[in-house]
Amino acid sequence: MSAYDLLIIDPQNDFLDIEGAALPVPGANADMHRLADWLTQHAERVRHITVTLDSHASVGVERTTFWQKADGSEVTPFTLITAAQVQQGAYRPRHAPWAGEVLNYLQALEATGQSQLIVWPVHCVTGTWGHNIHSGLSEAIAAWELTTGRVCHKVLKGQNPLTEQYSAFKAEVPRADDERTLLNRPLMQTLSALGATLLVAGEALSHCVAASVTDLMQELPVERLRQTVLLTDCMSPVSGFEAAGTAFLEGARAAGLQTRTLVELA
Repeated sequence: MSAYDLLIIDPQNDFLDIEGAALPVPGANADMHRLADWLTQHAERVRHITVTLDSHASVGVERTTFWQKADGSEVTPFTLITAAQVQQGAYRPRHAPWAGEVLNYLQALEATGQSQLIVWPVHCVTGTWGHNIHSGLSEAIAAWELTTGRVCHKVLKGQNPLTEQYSAFKAEVPRADDERTLLNRPLMQTLSALGATLLVAGEALSHCVAASVTDLMQELPVERLRQTVLLTDCMSPVSGFEAAGTAFLEGARAAGLQTRTLVELA
């Protein structure tokens, strides 16, 4: 039987399509139920588990609590905020001392040519219910630890409130004054060195999964990428971003990664 390493990206309550979730992803709860059931049934085949956890303060540059409109009113979720709009005064940080730094951040983000700031609902605040792992998956991981004597490696990401971090490996705009935002080379090296097929699951396909796997594609050796399988029935896109999820999967396949469902695993 094949052996597996498992990378699970942000399988947290706030991303599940369940009551109380701050940023529900359609299909995410079923995704994580499937993964939990599979892990329970195949625990002996899994050598290593890494779980990443979106981990934020209640106020941060990518969330509604950070921003105000020019008249002091609230900014609604999913608003796109550009450097030009901040310079023009259409939007401003709630706390004035952040103004210069956040403008520099937006300019650096947009200079990449890949990203713009989307304001999200407050989600995955460290220590809250929304930050917790899907309950069924958490139970399956605990059972795996009990059965195998191994420990699931949990990785926090997104802790700096002045830069976004979709990827498990680095922030959108890394900060020299905070090593947590720089490329997580120890994690990358661990995933590279593991010998079994690397299975990737998590939420959301269109954002944190795509960003994390894109970093993997830039850092891992080609032979390791060919051992990497994206579990397409264990990841779903944010509503409205389905095309981005599809494009990411197409690019991953072109780079040599495999896409399968759980039932298609050998």
